[in-house]
Parts: sequence; C-alpha cells; structure tokens
Amino acid sequence: MNTSIIRYILGHILKMEAAFMLLPCIVSILYKEPREGLTFLAVLIICGLVGILASIKKPASATFYLKEGCIATALSWILLSIFGALPFVLTGEIPSFTDALFETVSGFTTTGATILESPESLSYCSLFWRSFTHWIGGMGVLVFLLAVVPLSGASNFNLMKAESPGPSVGKLVPKVQYTARFLYIIYVFLTIIEFIFLVAGNMSVFDALTTSFGTAGTGGFGVKNDSIMSYSPYIQWVVTVFMILFGINFNAYYFILIKQFKKAFKIEEVKYYLIIIGVSILMITASTFTTISSLSSTFRHASFQVASIITTTGFSTVDFNMWPQTAKCVLVLLMFIGACAGSTGGGIKVSRLVVLAKTVVKELNSFIHPKSIKKINVNGKPVEHEVVRAVNVYFITFMIIFSFSVLLLSFEGKDAVTSFTAVAATINNIGPGLELVGPMGNFSCFNMFSKYVLIFDMLAGRLELFPLLIMFHPAIWKDVVRKKIKR
Repeated sequence: MNTSIIRYILGHILKMEAAFMLLPCIVSILYKEPREGLTFLAVLIICGLVGILASIKKPASATFYLKEGCIATALSWILLSIFGALPFVLTGEIPSFTDALFETVSGFTTTGATILESPESLSYCSLFWRSFTHWIGGMGVLVFLLAVVPLSGASNFNLMKAESPGPSVGKLVPKVQYTARFLYIIYVFLTIIEFIFLVAGNMSVFDALTTSFGTAGTGGFGVKNDSIMSYSPYIQWVVTVFMILFGINFNAYYFILIKQFKKAFKIEEVKYYLIIIGVSILMITASTFTTISSLSSTFRHASFQVASIITTTGFSTVDFNMWPQTAKCVLVLLMFIGACAGSTGGGIKVSRLVVLAKTVVKELNSFIHPKSIKKINVNGKPVEHEVVRAVNVYFITFMIIFSFSVLLLSFEGKDAVTSFTAVAATINNIGPGLELVGPMGNFSCFNMFSKYVLIFDMLAGRLELFPLLIMFHPAIWKDVVRKKIKR
C-alpha cells in the first residue's frame, strides 16, 4: 500500500480545511465575536500546521489504486470532522467532544441531525461554520481537492470514484481535474442563484447564505429552532425548488451546459426521480388535507417535505410527526429511496432502485422463458454484470448495517419508531426522523454509545459504505505493518 500518498492527500485536506476556517473568522469580525473568532483562528493554525507537516514531503510514487483511494477518503472525512469539531468544544458552545463530533460529522456528511435543543444559542460564526460544513461536504471534499490541487497521474480518478455517490462514476470530460471543476462550477452557480432568490424574498443575508449552504449540500441545518417554518411561503417554495434541483444527477446539468439537451432529458433516473416526487406529493396532500387548512398550504407543505426527505436535506416547515400514518409511511419510504446518483443527495439512490427493479423483472422473465437471454438496459444502454452485482452487494450490505445499528440502539430502551427512524435518518443522511428524533426533536436523547453508532452510520452512508468498511479489513492493516517492517 502506498501510505505516503495517503499521508500527502490528508495533508492537503487539512490545509484546505484551515483555509475554509478563515470564513467563520471573518464572520466573527463582522458580528463582533472576538472570543469565538480567536478560537477558530487557533484551530485554523493547528490544522494548517499539521497539514503542512503531512504534505511537505512529496511521495516517491504518486500512483495509487482504489484501496488507497478508499482509505484516503475515509481518513479525510474522519480528520475533517475531528478538527472541525474542536471550535465548538473550545468555545464551550458544545462542551462535550462526542456531541461536537456528532454535530460536525452530521454537518460534513450533509445529514443535518442535531444534538442542539436551540441552534439560535450558538454564535454567528459557529452557526456559519455549522452550515458551511454542509456546503463543503455536499459535492465532496476530495472532489474539491482534485478541482484546485491536481494530483499527478491518471490514478487520481480513484479518489473521485471512492467519494462520489452512486453505483457508477464516470468522467464528464477526459481529465478528472476538469470533471471536478465542471461539477463545482455547476454547484457554485446553483448556490449563488438560490442565494439571490432568497435575498429577493426579504431574507437576511446571513440566513440566506446559511440556508443556501444547507440546500446546496442537501444538509438541512437551520439557524432557527423551527427550521424553515417561520419563513414566508415564497421562501419555502424557493427552498423546495432548489432542494429538488440539487437532488438531480449533475450529469444532466453538464449536458444542458454543452447543449446536448436530448442526452440530458434521456437520463432515466431523473425521470423516475421526478415521478416519485410527484406521486408522493399527491399522496401526502390527499392524506393530510383537511377543511382546517387550505389546499394551497397543504400542497406547499407536502411539496416541501417530500423534496426535503427524498433529497435527504432535512429542512421542515411542519411537524410531520403529527401527520396521518399514510403520510409518515410515505416519508419513511422516501428516506430510503434518496436522490439521484451524482447529486449532493443521500439515500440508496434512485438509480440503484431502478437497477434492482429491472433485475427482479429480468429474473421473473427467466422463469417464464428459461432460454431467453436479456440484458438490463438503463438509458438505452446495457448495464454490465459487474454494475448489477455491485448494486446487489451494496443493498445487502446496507440492510446488514442498518439492521445491526437498529439492534444496537435498541439496547438503550427507546421506542422502536425512534430507533428505526434515527438509524434511517443518519445512514441515509437525512436528519430528522420520527417520534423523539422528529422535526421538533433532536438526537441529544441518546447516550454516548448510541451517538457513536449513529456517527458511524452517517459516515458510512455518505461514503457509500465500502470506503469506510475497508478500514476494518485485516488485510489493509497487515499490508501497512508489513511495509513498516520492511523499512
């Protein structure tokens, strides 16, 4: 294993995080919060120094394979979260390191699950950093690294493959660096457009900025206790539209940019994604509509919550804990479906479910016509057996981790709905669940052990399971030990 390239990448990641921490320092100056600003500055310096020491010596070989990419990815997210949690602990705003780590992992993984009973009690710079972690983690920290710090060699594609969500990852353009830049250009452009629309709706600049970060990264950290509930219907509709837009496969936007509109509208996953959203909105509107509230407000709230849950954003405009069972059942199903591959959303992904559904149909046809040989087609192209196998393995692994996590949480004695939806909300990177972890609740009710289980679930869900699981494979550590002995 090329441990030197992993160390080199981690160094760049920490220097990048140090640069990002300049922004909350600026916010502290604007809002006159010197103590919090100095804390961020101190962590910035430590983070930067560690990063410089780790990356000052270039590796002898810049070549690395998928296993190095997975290890570098997992360690990058763990280190980002540890250093990102330090300002919360040192300022005393979240004194417990476990709680601070939970909050920071939730931010970087764009989960939006919180242990805070009142986010408004945080300083402006901490609120900014908390929301900005969504934006950093949304498109991926290593994708950003590839966009601004190109690594030599063609093997850097393994970094993007290890971090980017979805059953398959491809290059939009021949060079990985240019692909990463295209993705971030689209990402930044959509964020700026949403920010402009929110400010146009009389939202304060700070709220508009943090809300845009949360929407773009499909994270869901709010700066108010009631999330988006107290904002105007116009604001709620803007956030709804942009949550849906950020849940679409970014390949579609790339094809639109290069004026290949037929390719953009032929992406099968996007069609099913929009159909699922439409059907879910109609079902929830029908089940929640009463004579007490108008049809327009019911439709608005249903649209917002469907968009929020399927894109795994986690914002809320109502306490859907109080909705009828049918509406809550639809939302729970949407938690698992998730957004499109190649978007900033979480969940299993629509593309995987499309492949799984077509696999079932293929197997049924094989019973009826045993001698027929048919391949699964997506977007008019045959899906390779390796992709189908990977989707099946992912789904099985997902269900094993999910089931085991629910079992571990059950030891704490919480009700089944709370434990089930807490795991569903974290492993799918959504945020709110039902009952004690509903939109008006939080995750502070869990003990330390359960919080670390949920931290693992958040990281596993964001990294598509395997980059994190490979860290626990004995062969990886035997390889590292063997290399040290040779030295």
